[in-house]
Amino acid sequence: MAGNTAAIMHRVVALIAAVCVDLSLFYASGWVVTQSVFGHLARLWVSAALRWLALIAVTRLTLGHLTPLLCRLITAYGLLPAVFETGAKVLYTEGSQCGHWADARCWLMCAGASLAAALFWEITIPDTNEAASKKEKTQKARVLFMRVLYLFKPDYQLLLGGLVFLSLAVICEMFIPFYTGRVIDILSSQYQPNEFLSALLFMGLYSLGSSFSAGCRGGLLMCGISSYTCRMKVKLFEALTRQEIGFFETIKTGEITSRLSRDTNLMGRTVCLNVNVLLRTFIKTLGMISLMMNLSWKLTFLVLVETPITGLLQNIYDTHYQRLSLAMQDSMARANDAANEVVSGIRVVRSFSTEKYEARRYDNRLMDTHNIKTRRDTVRAVYLLARRLTGLVIHVFMLYYGRLFIQRGQMTTGNLVSFILYQSNLGDNIRTLTYIFGDMLNSVGAAGKVFEYLDRKPQVSTDGDFKPDQLTGHVSFRHLNFAYPAFPSKKVLQDFSLELKPSQMTALVGLSGGGKSTCVSLLERFYEPQDGEILLDNKPLNSYEHHYLHKKISVVSQEPALFSGSIRDNIAYGLPDCSLDEIQEAARKANAHHFIRRLEKGYDTEVGEGGSQLSKSERQQIAIARALVREPQVLILDEITSSLDADSENEVQQALAKCPNLTLLVIAHKLKTIEAADQIVVVSGGKVEERGTHQELMAMKGLYYKLREQRFTEEDSLP
Repeated sequence: MAGNTAAIMHRVVALIAAVCVDLSLFYASGWVVTQSVFGHLARLWVSAALRWLALIAVTRLTLGHLTPLLCRLITAYGLLPAVFETGAKVLYTEGSQCGHWADARCWLMCAGASLAAALFWEITIPDTNEAASKKEKTQKARVLFMRVLYLFKPDYQLLLGGLVFLSLAVICEMFIPFYTGRVIDILSSQYQPNEFLSALLFMGLYSLGSSFSAGCRGGLLMCGISSYTCRMKVKLFEALTRQEIGFFETIKTGEITSRLSRDTNLMGRTVCLNVNVLLRTFIKTLGMISLMMNLSWKLTFLVLVETPITGLLQNIYDTHYQRLSLAMQDSMARANDAANEVVSGIRVVRSFSTEKYEARRYDNRLMDTHNIKTRRDTVRAVYLLARRLTGLVIHVFMLYYGRLFIQRGQMTTGNLVSFILYQSNLGDNIRTLTYIFGDMLNSVGAAGKVFEYLDRKPQVSTDGDFKPDQLTGHVSFRHLNFAYPAFPSKKVLQDFSLELKPSQMTALVGLSGGGKSTCVSLLERFYEPQDGEILLDNKPLNSYEHHYLHKKISVVSQEPALFSGSIRDNIAYGLPDCSLDEIQEAARKANAHHFIRRLEKGYDTEVGEGGSQLSKSERQQIAIARALVREPQVLILDEITSSLDADSENEVQQALAKCPNLTLLVIAHKLKTIEAADQIVVVSGGKVEERGTHQELMAMKGLYYKLREQRFTEEDSLP
């Protein structure tokens, strides 16, 4: 408590000292100008510099530190009067009375104007300690925004054309009120037909030019947005297809499709359209202020006084309205929860006869929501009242002084009408400027999510460039340790070592979850092992060129994925130069040629979405043909024979036997397939437990023997 009192006393002392020092310098500067020691403008700036230095020094001495808010306040307070007087002197060769005479009224007026400017500065460009955490976010938003604009570079001609027509539309629109006032002046004075017709003609031409330019601007910008959106969709799709398989296992499909469909559209439309609105409003505001200054600079300064006041009101309103809106949402959620609890537990409510109690509880929740909504609406009503009263007071003062200026001959009736027309739009434009800039930075949030995917580097690198002319297909798994990205603490493979020799068939056997399919995924480089390495012909897999590796290593899975299109397209998938003869030869090896020929359109038959027009065994045979057409050196069959009948399985086995140099890895549960393997590897718990031929493993009477005895069914299959 004593500490708080001391802090308050420090602030009071600092304020009193600052006021005394500033008043002394203010009156001293007035004495200097009356003695003609310095010129008027020189005195202004010397006084401003001295007052600024003095206030900084007093604040540091009394408080011990300067916050950013105090520094901005002192800067605005010290420099704003000098800037105002200099502008008035340069533009209109006359200054205000406070520019020459120093008294308490002038000091209070300058202090009030400086405080209003500092408050407006604080509202529009916050940089307090509380907002320090937001600086990094704002800076990031600005960087993202500039990056979005840079990606519009291929469409710069469309955007440049849109900017030109935007400027023309705004310029033409600004002159319409001017000629409206001109027409009134002509009608109120002695009527001159030529001047009247000339004013109407120009007003019509400017109206036509504004409409035409606005239409061209919209068309060019929409074309640019469409081109940009298509380009971003392709970029994002390419970036997504380069990611490792683990990425798609940890990211939801809905999130990915949302980035492709929604966020790319927002990047193009929201950002570009916001820039359009910002530039249009900015140019229009500057033009209107310039024309208003030409009509009456005094009335213009009077009108601009409304800006910091409305900005302060807007800031206060936003703070309270958002807080009450969040509270109302939470209250509505609690009311909905109460209703859901009763509906889902209606049997309990009925059995304990608590219907009236639950109704009262729900009513209390609704009343809480109603009270918060009433407070929120009251805040909005007070804000609207204050804003309209402010606008009304400024409008009344503007009309009062406008009448005085007309009586003194400083402006005409038509000029006042033109000024009123400009003023009616100026406030809306300034509010739009303060809102659109923040909204434009917020809109790049969608862009940030897209760039997050665009910038993401796959954890499984595809930068290898090794492409040997000859490949034997010798594969070595050396001391692998691996856990899936979604479950990093759960080891799937532990110190796993295995060798696949050329021209041999290796069968992996084991219970589900033992790590068999994981070996296939690692060999396909869907993932990278945490420890150990996989070698192909004594070279690490990551050193091979991406397309070369996946042409030499092919996989056929238990549930093959076919793409919409013809059978020919699916077999030659990823091989644009593949001939029909090669496709047919691969189909013969996969025992698919006969059933394809019986189809009405043969190899041009559509398979439907996901191969829905074909049976499971037919899809499996086409998948085998798709693998064989690549002439792989290493072929992986992951439980493919489960969908084939005995004859088809025999034909596939015979076709594979005709590939003498092929390294074959089979994951199968059928006994016949396993018995024919040159090497059987029993995998359990992520480790190699046993290896050898069928006869050797049966003689060992170990894990393989137990699996055969306990798990093989009467149809010679493991579950």
